[in-house]
Amino acid sequence: MSLKVLKCGKMFDAENEQVLENVMVFVRDNKVEKVCPFTEEVPRDCEVVDLTDKFVTPGLIDCHVHLSSNGEANPNSTQKTLGDHAFFAMRMAQADLMAGFTSLRTVGDPGFVDVALRNAIERGEVVGPRLMVSGPCLGTTGGHADSHYNPYLTESPLAASGNIADGPDAMMKAARYNIKHGVDVLKFMSTGGVMSKGTTVGAQQMTFEEMKAVIDIANMYGVITSTHAHGTNGIKCAVKAGVTSVEHGMMLDDECIEEMAKRGTYLVPTIIAAERIIVMGSRAGIPEYMVEKAKQVLANHKNGVTKARAAGVKVAFGTDSGTPYNFHGKQAYEFELMKDFGISPLEALTCATKTAAELMRKSDTVGSITAGKYADIAAFDGDPREDITAMTRCVFVMKDGVVYKNN
Repeated sequence: MSLKVLKCGKMFDAENEQVLENVMVFVRDNKVEKVCPFTEEVPRDCEVVDLTDKFVTPGLIDCHVHLSSNGEANPNSTQKTLGDHAFFAMRMAQADLMAGFTSLRTVGDPGFVDVALRNAIERGEVVGPRLMVSGPCLGTTGGHADSHYNPYLTESPLAASGNIADGPDAMMKAARYNIKHGVDVLKFMSTGGVMSKGTTVGAQQMTFEEMKAVIDIANMYGVITSTHAHGTNGIKCAVKAGVTSVEHGMMLDDECIEEMAKRGTYLVPTIIAAERIIVMGSRAGIPEYMVEKAKQVLANHKNGVTKARAAGVKVAFGTDSGTPYNFHGKQAYEFELMKDFGISPLEALTCATKTAAELMRKSDTVGSITAGKYADIAAFDGDPREDITAMTRCVFVMKDGVVYKNN
């Protein structure tokens, strides 16, 4: 049995949202064996990793990524095969891993390529982070997940970004179809979106009955649910139907927040997605309709997130990586934006570790550096309490007890 000892000058204790100093983490095989002070004796036959001048955290968790895209100004995958998507997804997942993200939740990729990648990683055939996967999103005709091609063009359902259905019965069948093919989470589109042409960003696009049908199937099969939702009515319906997490939630009102707090619904704000579109703008090749819709949804977002936190809504870290100029492996910029929203560095780290693990129902195995959990650990150059940009400088990555980066 292999033993590694990590000597940590500063280590983020996610369970208690505090920083411990001068501690050692004993890793035996793929699990954390114990965390103890420097004063404890180190066995002679172990491998020692010196992180005394770094800031050590549990492996980070990004709860909202799309592995089949990477920051294209106007994503268009009409020329890509599913094989192209699969190899691309693997590279994007590895870029995220090297940035310290040892767990990801994918929330919309074509052809179940994320399912195949998760399985290949778990079999040890390729290197990558732990994946919780959704396969294609569930959406309605003409909605945010639909293709919006002209009526004379068709697209194979296998390659579509969305699994399109209308009515509760059809939604139940679509949900079962995704579960049949191995997903861990059912992602559905409650409202319009920033990137879909021809949709109003805040408009509700699924009925309460359709949402409830998806969530009932998820509960029956033991998977969690996630909804893309900007507009208030869509958020309210999804929350009342029992959704696990609201993605974006950029047009929250007081009633939305009250319902989410009451029901324990998680919020995944993805600030970076709209911010990048607005900052880069149409001059960078982003269609003007996307820029205008991004401005519309971001205008109230800080106020909504602030009120949600004050009301006790749990906020989990997610970035929507893959959207325009929102690159995989660069998504730690979200920490800086969270600080701008009034979220302290330690609270933001909690969002990206403990809370994210709870959302994914994985808190017994990941989310903190705790005896018995997987040895998923990252380290950064600089203390984020003093300089939040330190989170963009990942220098050490361990996943499952294996060191993938140390520089």
